[in-house]
Amino acid sequence: MMNSPITPTVDFSRQGVQHGFLKLPYSRDDSAWGAVMIPITVIRHGSGPTVLLTGANHGDEYEGPVALIKLANSLTAEEVSGCVIIVPYLNYPAFRAGRRTSPIDQGNLNRSFPGRPDGSVTQKIADYVQRHLLPQADFVLDIHSGGKTLDFVPFAAVHVLDDKAQQARCAAAMRAFGAPYSMMMLELDNVGMFDSAAEAAGKVFVSTELGGGGSTTAASIAIAESGVRRLLAHAGVCEGRVDPPETVMLDMPDGDCFITCLNDGLLEMCKDLGETVIPGELLARVHDTARTGMTPIEYRARRGGLLASRHFPGLIGCGDTLAVVADIVSPSPRVQPVP
Repeated sequence: MMNSPITPTVDFSRQGVQHGFLKLPYSRDDSAWGAVMIPITVIRHGSGPTVLLTGANHGDEYEGPVALIKLANSLTAEEVSGCVIIVPYLNYPAFRAGRRTSPIDQGNLNRSFPGRPDGSVTQKIADYVQRHLLPQADFVLDIHSGGKTLDFVPFAAVHVLDDKAQQARCAAAMRAFGAPYSMMMLELDNVGMFDSAAEAAGKVFVSTELGGGGSTTAASIAIAESGVRRLLAHAGVCEGRVDPPETVMLDMPDGDCFITCLNDGLLEMCKDLGETVIPGELLARVHDTARTGMTPIEYRARRGGLLASRHFPGLIGCGDTLAVVADIVSPSPRVQPVP
């Protein structure tokens, strides 16, 4: 396969703290010999594991960028035994535009793996992560939230894997992150995900959903910051006690967890995030916006559990995910003990 067009301005093998860029040439109308410059920080000291920390895989999700830029600006080499690679804004064009996907090629980075070195800008970023960043990492944390169109109870998440020993290592890292909720997550659309690429490479991979609405809260930032520090301690890269707070274990075992909207209209939520629901309970109404006198469409829970996610804006369209109801399980029968 051809070499990546991306060149780092940092030396991944060098000791100390380096702030630089992943430079991706991008010729365009306003810059014939221009480049996309993706900020990166590499902190290496002594020997030990390597942890890859990423944010803004989707450009309108901000807990990761805030927590990781603060970490990049404050973590010293003396605090590290091993290596920490920090990419606060992984899909940098999308981040700069405040969009989920790239304004350059409309690419969704989290559906673009393994990428292509001769593909679109988004595919080139995915290819570099796949072939140059992932092989260096022992642990990977990709911080997500709901962006502009979803809101979540704050949770760290891992997936059910065929390799149960690997799954157990991922679950232990998820618990160490210490979010208020921890999720065994079901993906309805997992083709081309960073998650799948990291898991297929045998890495300890943890993702999160820490809020949403296209902004942050003081609480969601605090969860991200403390979780990153605990994960670094769990990995053995930084000192510190891994003493996470209590977490509520959630599970998404099948498609009945997802409520899909079947009409366009004005969303009226009837339950709030974090509330428990019973099967058949009213979750939301969607009102016709074209005229008055129309009966709203009601959406009810197909299972009992906890309202873990909801559509965020007031207007909703046919095909949008309206809500996600997760099973409350503690301890989860699908999380195996660490061997």
